[in-house]
Amino acid sequence: MRKIITIGGGSLSDNLHINKEIVKLTGKKKPKLLFIPTASSDDERYVEWIVRAFKVLGCTAKILLLLSKKYSKKELEGLILSADIVYVGGGNTLMMMRKWRRLGVDKLLKKAWQKGAVMCGSSAGSICWYESGHSDSMYYYDPRNWDYIRVRGLNFLPFIHCPHYDSQTGNKKRKNDFKRMMKKYPGQIGIVCDDSVAIEYLDDKFRVLSNQKTSHAYRVYWKRGKFYEEKLENTGKFLPVKNLSA
Repeated sequence: MRKIITIGGGSLSDNLHINKEIVKLTGKKKPKLLFIPTASSDDERYVEWIVRAFKVLGCTAKILLLLSKKYSKKELEGLILSADIVYVGGGNTLMMMRKWRRLGVDKLLKKAWQKGAVMCGSSAGSICWYESGHSDSMYYYDPRNWDYIRVRGLNFLPFIHCPHYDSQTGNKKRKNDFKRMMKKYPGQIGIVCDDSVAIEYLDDKFRVLSNQKTSHAYRVYWKRGKFYEEKLENTGKFLPVKNLSA
């Protein structure tokens, strides 16, 4: 079974219900978690938060520090393919994807996914599983003069993704800019998540995970010059992924 949970953002405490579902999906009492903090430049505090949050849920954790350590191909393969959960942290999506492709991590992640590991993450760690995503990566290079960009992901999910749909970076609201970005790609579907909302994909099915009435996920697209924003209902039931593409 192929399993992905993409999280729009939010704090670890707000996302506890999502993290519990991630662990449950493994079907194991003590699953092995691999945390990849590339997008945050291997931030030590972020690593501590994730390890602590998932240790409480029964996980043992290993960390893949791609910016601060060097690994052989065999070491990379061993770490990634032995994981029950691969959790990708937030931050600079563009830098992360470039680093992964240079090291061949993208190919190993696909193998892990095909083997049945739960692939998940928040923000940049949500974008990476999609065909592409709406990213504030340029903010990390020039906070005074930047724009949102589209970053190419791993294409495990054939949609354009926008996390943090109900928030903003600096004074630039994501929702407004994603609408503008999507206009450049008529016929393509955007899947968006507010903070503390996730979408769980199991093979050819999906459902929304949220415990906040004010936070939602949406399917968005342009058609005949009109922008459509369709709420994905949080019913707890799985629906066919093909419904998102229709």
